[in-house]
Amino acid sequence: MKDCTGKVLLDDAQVRVTRYDFAPGGETGWHQHEMDYVIVTLTECRLAVDLPGGETVESTIPPGASYRRPIGTEHNVRNNGAAPMAFVEVELKR
Repeated sequence: MKDCTGKVLLDDAQVRVTRYDFAPGGETGWHQHEMDYVIVTLTECRLAVDLPGGETVESTIPPGASYRRPIGTEHNVRNNGAAPMAFVEVELKR
């Protein structure tokens, strides 16, 4: 991860909860999710999400918002803003 740190807060038989902090311009790097997951934003998140095939989706998500994505999601998430951003990812184990 480039200028993005992840800290596992909880990892048990049912969920893994990880906090991610991004510096401006920070990114996760390309990855594919092995579980369904939910994101809860801690700060405003100005995201640029690179998708397979070359598409990039940009969005601004307010603090305290959430969204979910299915197992198999593949992308690179970037902080497209000038301020640090943070969110919590809750992965749902089966």
